[in-house]
Amino acid sequence: MHDSLKKVRFSIKPSMIEKGRSLELARTLPVHPLTYQELPFDPEYSQYAGRLTTEKLSNATPDEMYWKTRQELILRHTGEYPYEVAGPDALKLLQKIFPRDISKVNVGRCSYQFACYHDGGMITDGLLLRIEENKFWFAQADGDLFSWYKANAHGLNVNITDPDVWVSQVQGPKSMELLDHLIDEDIAKTWKYFDWTTVTIKGEKLIISRTGFTNELGWELYLRPENNAELIGDLILEEGKKMGMILTATPSFRGRRIEAGLLSAGQDFDKNTNPFSVGLGKFVDLEKENFIGKEALVAADKNCKTWGIRIKDGIQKKSQIIKKRLNNFFEWVKGADLVSLKECNTNEDPVRPELDNEFRTSYGRKIYGVKYKNEIHAIMCFAFTNEIPRNVDELDKLSKDAFLQSALRDQKVGKIAIAYTVWSKKKGGGKLIVKEVFNKIKKSNHLNRLVTLSPLTDMAYKFHIKNGARLISVNETTQNFEYKVIKNKKY
Repeated sequence: MHDSLKKVRFSIKPSMIEKGRSLELARTLPVHPLTYQELPFDPEYSQYAGRLTTEKLSNATPDEMYWKTRQELILRHTGEYPYEVAGPDALKLLQKIFPRDISKVNVGRCSYQFACYHDGGMITDGLLLRIEENKFWFAQADGDLFSWYKANAHGLNVNITDPDVWVSQVQGPKSMELLDHLIDEDIAKTWKYFDWTTVTIKGEKLIISRTGFTNELGWELYLRPENNAELIGDLILEEGKKMGMILTATPSFRGRRIEAGLLSAGQDFDKNTNPFSVGLGKFVDLEKENFIGKEALVAADKNCKTWGIRIKDGIQKKSQIIKKRLNNFFEWVKGADLVSLKECNTNEDPVRPELDNEFRTSYGRKIYGVKYKNEIHAIMCFAFTNEIPRNVDELDKLSKDAFLQSALRDQKVGKIAIAYTVWSKKKGGGKLIVKEVFNKIKKSNHLNRLVTLSPLTDMAYKFHIKNGARLISVNETTQNFEYKVIKNKKY
């Protein structure tokens, strides 16, 4: 890319029609019916899902818009594009398109969804509303999903149409107070997140949902062709201004949604990422019948490759404090050593405190610790076997057998290292000791597998999956994870 192009940005700006010029044959993007509210503030737009989304307004800085979102009230007209999928086979098509089970979404409820290609790459995401038993709206983010619906609807009794619905968002701590003031119904304090309903504003029947893209209190409104958009929009803005409301553009949302950990289609995921790699694996139902991308996702690496920084108590600390703490963390990690121990304080063991030091050190069993500045900060206990145990009794028997067999051969106990307990007394210690033990096993001449005998808990599952293991067996009271050991080849 030419250097000059790196220093500029491109945007879409509204302009007055030149006198005597006609627009009938011009190709232009459709505009939100409430865009006129933004015109006094020198707006700039970008293309989004085939519509316009507001990138800049002169009424406030991005910082001011951000704090209005966090502390008061904002109104934003979005570029989200709702398409309607209706007919006897509507559910069947959507079950094919989305990895989640759409049958669980009841009328009156919404659901976060995303679509994938056959190779597991992601197309876009959005909000699904079940309007009727056989009628759905999907308010999609940036990307082309309409063509994907059409391409995969062959042979199905389904209609895919543009209902000409436009979405605006009211967000902020005062949003429900404003809603309660605007509508005839008494729902502002009782409806649940991801509900949608029809309310009455100045005699207008308006569909709204308890959703948003800020992680703040808020709701979205869906303007249909039969709605008097100007009546509704002006009333919301007029009454909202009395409570501090302003119109906002994308930058205020961008900062807040990143802070909240909300992903953006085309920015944080695209055709080159799968749901697992960006932390959205929990929204993939691999038990569901065939959906597009299932085969690829079943075989995909399930590890998340997207991370963030969680700020304690929700308050951002100054960069130098974060830097200092990170430096302290990396200092202890780099200075730590893996050592073999003769004993440990078994009362500190949160998994198997009943196993004494004699058990942990007999028949070739080992206790390893991470040592830093003469203190032990993490401990991992191992037994060595030739088979994978399902409980502690089997661990005891199999490790004794392997030890006795080694005495008759080469003194090398077992081919499988079984980690049966691990705990940490310093942040990062658990992950570090897994890494150090893993490296030690890779260098050994006779060990070729690293397997755990873990308790059947969610904490154990998350710990080992996060550190790169895969679940290989679920037993009556335990579960086994395996860390893949790839030996360095010698030539």
